[in-house]
Amino acid sequence: MPEPAATQTTRPFWLLHSAGWSGVFLVSYLAALAHGEPVGYWKISLPLAGAGFLVTLGLRHALRRLADVPPRRLIAVMAAPVVLACCVMALVYTFALVAWCRDNRPATGWGYVADMASTIYIVMTWVGLYVGIKYHQRLRRQTEAALAASAIAHEAQLRMLRYQLNPHFLFNTLNAISTLVLDHDTAAANRMVQGLSAFLRHSLDTDPVRQVTLDEELAALELYLGIEAVRFGERLSVERDIAPDCRSALVPGLLLQPLVENAIKHAVARSVTGGTIRLFACRDGSQLQLGVTDDGPGAAGAGPGGDRRAGVGLRNTRERLRVLYGARQGLEIRELPTGGCDVRLHLPFEQAPGSSA
Repeated sequence: MPEPAATQTTRPFWLLHSAGWSGVFLVSYLAALAHGEPVGYWKISLPLAGAGFLVTLGLRHALRRLADVPPRRLIAVMAAPVVLACCVMALVYTFALVAWCRDNRPATGWGYVADMASTIYIVMTWVGLYVGIKYHQRLRRQTEAALAASAIAHEAQLRMLRYQLNPHFLFNTLNAISTLVLDHDTAAANRMVQGLSAFLRHSLDTDPVRQVTLDEELAALELYLGIEAVRFGERLSVERDIAPDCRSALVPGLLLQPLVENAIKHAVARSVTGGTIRLFACRDGSQLQLGVTDDGPGAAGAGPGGDRRAGVGLRNTRERLRVLYGARQGLEIRELPTGGCDVRLHLPFEQAPGSSA
């Protein structure tokens, strides 16, 4: 069973507090012996350290209540308690001298003032260490909270981007199913419904934060292409050029589907004769290159309002890659001289543990 947070917080304090005042006792006692004081001088050093142990507990209580006070005001408010703590320590020290070491007691009143002043640096050191440690702990908690909030926002952003299914895809698929039903092509309609169900189930079950192998990504893409193959028949042709050493590379789940959907929308659906989509993957040093190429009219030549660079799928893909990889990624859209558009992704080449290139 995990320990309560209060126990985890107070235990280090008591360890440090006890060790610190034990150190004060030892330093005071050993210094006295070094200056020729008798072995029994511990009777003076022990009450001094004990008084410091107790009065600083009172200072701790005050400092905890003033945890949110600005530094200047904290200094002003704590000045009186610190002086009072020093006075108590000085009085205990003086009484111990009178009781156990009459020969060493101050000859004048200024001597007692000097004894009190000598305790100031001890108390101020304790206060400085306590405030410094508390400030460090608060800063660490704030940093951890900020990192946790950033991680939560990062994951939420990825999930939002990942679950923005293109309504055009769903609309076109359902419309195609309706057409097949009206044409009494129940076999094709059934295949499309089953394909759509499998693709949506896979899409919603896939964790957008978890990476998958390129092989798994291509298998998911086949579910989508199976739906589109029912819609377009022989008008849709797909070529694959996947390097064997890239199949175990890790990529974000359902990364390629929006790119292929974009190509089908602009290169296949708008052409009477259809078109060809080429999937490409290769390794370039520490980078994984993925490509989706079509032979349509180009990036900005798909008719009114057809600029595929402005599509939701491409925008989401850019944002997902930016969130996941920062400056280590890239997405390029290039019009081909022979017609068509090439979308190229550059990702860090990463593999699951136990995989070999």
